[in-house]
Amino acid sequence: MHIPDGYLGPITCIFFYLLMIPFWYKGLKELRKLDPKKLPLLGVLTAFSFLVMMFNLPVPDGTTCHMVGGTLIAVLMDNPWVATIAISIVLIIQAIFFGDGGVTCIGANCFNMGVVLPFVGYYIYKFLATKVKIDEAVAAGIGAYFGLVIASVVAGFEFGIQPFIEPGYCPYPFTVSIPAMALAHMLVAGPVAAIVTGVIVWYVKKVRPELFAKKEVEIL
Repeated sequence: MHIPDGYLGPITCIFFYLLMIPFWYKGLKELRKLDPKKLPLLGVLTAFSFLVMMFNLPVPDGTTCHMVGGTLIAVLMDNPWVATIAISIVLIIQAIFFGDGGVTCIGANCFNMGVVLPFVGYYIYKFLATKVKIDEAVAAGIGAYFGLVIASVVAGFEFGIQPFIEPGYCPYPFTVSIPAMALAHMLVAGPVAAIVTGVIVWYVKKVRPELFAKKEVEIL
């Protein structure tokens, strides 16, 4: 899902850099308020996210896909804003030092994987766990699946709109870009993310049950 340089035009890239500023600002404020006891776990989860994003799964349509870990971080930290900062740090390091995702597209990649994914995944998890009353590990897995799939659709939209607003960059229309991104993550990366997230949440709940103490959380 990492968008490389040359696929998004300069107007789009600048737009997403500017769009991310308030998210980074709010995320940093939330990070400062995080319980210090959670910081070691946050570090481990951020490293885990870095690792899993380096493993791209090939799919038949010629693209690749991968899990991200944004929903997992949001669930275990009980705060999607913290996940925004963690995933953004990972994406910036990958773009600058590993060439995984373009430097010009850091804003767009951070929006897709650091905002859309963890917020969608987290609030689906919260709704299922608190309103529907299903097991939290199962709810986290479902949230991870839909967070990843919806983020991939947003990325496909960003590709598909380029021929209309900035010709000369990504040439593929919506009818190509959205199915290519969405199907790969629906059928391959999504199930992987759901299983891995669910298993980790189940394990952490057993060894650190205090992380899942009942709290009143507003469901958007």
